[in-house]
Amino acid sequence: MTIRTGLGKSSHRFLPPESTKPCVIAGIIFEDLPGFQSRSDGDVLFCALCNAITSITNVQIIGEIAAELCLREGITDSEVYLHEAVKTLKGEKIVHVAISLEAKRPQFKKQLPLMKDNIARILKLTPDQIGITAISGDGLSDVGCGDGVTCLAIITTER
Repeated sequence: MTIRTGLGKSSHRFLPPESTKPCVIAGIIFEDLPGFQSRSDGDVLFCALCNAITSITNVQIIGEIAAELCLREGITDSEVYLHEAVKTLKGEKIVHVAISLEAKRPQFKKQLPLMKDNIARILKLTPDQIGITAISGDGLSDVGCGDGVTCLAIITTER
């Protein structure tokens, strides 16, 4: 058995408050927040997972496959990109996911079970194979001051 670890990160700044684009994280819409400055829906969690998979497969999802889906086909749903990333794993199976979110806003506590359920559904895991932590950033960066969200994702695979 071969075990490998993938690391991915994504971050986006919020659009101005008057924007009508929804704020989407892990496929969940967070009400009362503008969306992200991104050509796609800007789902930082799904994009961080795509980048973690890329660090294992060396197949550029966000910079190539997702960009083509977005620009040529108009597909802006990051869940579609994550499904494409999973296909590149071929014989490897994801056995654990660790997520760390940094954001002054939104508050994640109430949405964590739904977020885990969405990740589990897409990656064919159980929610107990997914760990999610969230910190505010304590005002130490633009994200910590409420200007956006950063996500770090680690996946463990086995073959």
